[in-house]
Amino acid sequence: MTGQVALEAEGRQRRQVLGAPIDVVGAGAARARIAAWAARRESRVVCICNVHSVVTSRRDPAFHAAIAQADLATPDGAPVAWMLRKLGAAGQARVSGPDLMADYLHEAAARGEAVFLYGSTEATLQALQTLLPQRHPGLRIAGAISPPFRPLTPEEDEAHVRAINASGAGTVWVSLGCPKQELWMAAHRGRVQAVMLGVGAAFDFHAGTVARAPAWMREHGLEWLHRLASEPRRLWRRYLVTNTLFVWGALRQLLGSRA
Repeated sequence: MTGQVALEAEGRQRRQVLGAPIDVVGAGAARARIAAWAARRESRVVCICNVHSVVTSRRDPAFHAAIAQADLATPDGAPVAWMLRKLGAAGQARVSGPDLMADYLHEAAARGEAVFLYGSTEATLQALQTLLPQRHPGLRIAGAISPPFRPLTPEEDEAHVRAINASGAGTVWVSLGCPKQELWMAAHRGRVQAVMLGVGAAFDFHAGTVARAPAWMREHGLEWLHRLASEPRRLWRRYLVTNTLFVWGALRQLLGSRA
């Protein structure tokens, strides 16, 4: 049923946003859930869902399955959080990838939890390994891998899995871009003995290779406009198509739920 709350294990609640099941969860509760899984080295998947994710989920069955089967799917984009509020999740705020990563790493440093970085470029990973411990004293980065921009051989993939598992990290922060990172995490559930979190551009933001939108733009749901202005050639088509499809789908869902 449209907008219906799904009550699940661990007190989990989700609502369907254009068919994508998104968790009703605050940032603090999300971090606490992830920390509990990480402490037990559980193989879990966390998807950070913005407008692009939701629209892609409608058009790509494999990607939809990755979101639906994730252990946590947070409302990254302001429009996604707005839809949750419209569907009855009063007070639901964004739980964005960059903020979740920064706040979680700060807490992980305090409790001595090791983390692993997977994705992006060697240069970005080197910057992160320098900058993140400076911002979060005591942070233990147990390893970092920049996979090649091509399909891995089975031997390469197995070597990466072994390196992650041998590192002792409780969380693996994945920056492969959407939908590649979500599909990678889904494929490695049960093999990677850690919580996998797909955070996309968060690596570039925290490394300083891409400027993030000012706080006032993020607070007013305009981060997409800042990114479009920063990378128009790469992002104009995505935002034109996905934003239009999201608005149309949201109107149909909300009007349909009132019929």
